[in-house]
Formats: sequence, structure tokens, C-alpha cells
Amino acid sequence: MKPQPTLVMIPCFAGAPWQLEQMVHLQDRAMRTLRLPDDVRDLEKLTNFIVDQVQDLESYVLVGDSYGAVASIAVATRQPKGLKGLVLSGGFAKSPITSPLLKTLAALAPLFPGPFYRQTTLRFHAAQLASSFDQEGEIPWSTAKSRAFFIKETPHKAYVNRVRSIEKVDYTPLLKKIDMPTLILTPEEDKLIGKEAAGILLKGIRGSQEVIMLRTGHMFRFSHPGAYSLEVRKFLERMVL
Repeated sequence: MKPQPTLVMIPCFAGAPWQLEQMVHLQDRAMRTLRLPDDVRDLEKLTNFIVDQVQDLESYVLVGDSYGAVASIAVATRQPKGLKGLVLSGGFAKSPITSPLLKTLAALAPLFPGPFYRQTTLRFHAAQLASSFDQEGEIPWSTAKSRAFFIKETPHKAYVNRVRSIEKVDYTPLLKKIDMPTLILTPEEDKLIGKEAAGILLKGIRGSQEVIMLRTGHMFRFSHPGAYSLEVRKFLERMVL
């Protein structure tokens, strides 16, 4: 019997490693996570970093959340030998930044670290992440929690670099290169990413499947970790992974 692949959890835009103990339905699975580097402003260089982190694994599944999803897509388009499956939550193949105000803040962010970053940029960013379901979560969530999380985990330099890394990126034409079991986890309400992003992934990745998690928002990995990990587990069991 072949050993089960290791689940490699790729962080969201904040860059912080996952809290693996919250993935309650995956505790019998081999898991690892990582922290995103602060000084990388190119997604292909970030892809190189992730590939280096899994060199010791014979087989693995990438579980990418939000920004971590587009990074996982970038890895998968290279068709690495050990990659056996893909889970993409709140993900996208091209930049989701369409709001004129968010674009303006992204453009201004490099010029204004310190109080402007913490009080204005992160406050608006947290508002974009919010949904009307956040308080219903297994772990009730809020814009204040999102902002505090970014203040703690995401230096200004890292924020700017990650914004720059997705400004012009578009992996849509390369999605056809992904040929492996793929689960797309979509929250019911996601004003940052929008409804079209999951449709692009479903259309572009052959054989991919989507699960819409009702009464959840973009931060559903944080607010609904039990339900989130259960969907990942069911996917792995369906795919015999």
C-alpha cells in the first residue's frame, strides 16, 4: 500500500503558517505548512520557493488559500512529479483587485508605511475580506480580527511585495496544464475575489470539482476550520488520496 501524500498548506496573503491543529478532520494525515517569504515580489520566484520546500516529499497535495491558491496554481502548471492533488480555496487565476479604491490604496501602499498602512490600508483590506456570515463561524470572525492578524503577521514590505506580485499575473491560459484531482472550495459570499474567479478555475482545470460552502465568507479557513477540513478530507477520500 502506497503511503498517503503529505498535505502542504500554502498561506494566504498574510503569509503566516496555517494553524494545523485547527484542521480537526485531517489530524490523521501528514501535514506541513510554511511561512511565505517577505522579500519576494514575483510569483514565479515564490513558486521556486515552494518547490524547494517540497523537494523531500515523494508525493504531496497542495492546499492553497486565497493568495496561496494562486501560488499553488503556479506550482501545478509546472506539472511537478510529486504533486498528486490540489485544493484551492477562495482562489483565483488572475488578480482579483478590480475596485478602483483598492487599486489606489495598492498604488499608495509603498509610499506610506507605518500608521497609514496599519490604520488605512489594512482597515480597508480587512473590510474587503469580511462577510455577513463571519460571526456565525465555529470561530466567530470580524474585520477587527482580520486587521489584527495582518498587523501581527504581515510587515509593510511583505504586503507591498505581494500586491506587486499579482498586479499583472494571469494564469488562466496555463490552467489546461493542470491534470490532477482538483477541489475548488468557494465561500458563499466573497466580495474581494468575486463569483467569476471560481468559474474560471472550473472551466480551465480539467475535471475539477467545486464545493460551495454555504454561509461562509472569504475568511472561512479561519472562521470555519472544522467544516473546511472536512471538505478537504472528503475530497481526499473520493480521490483515494
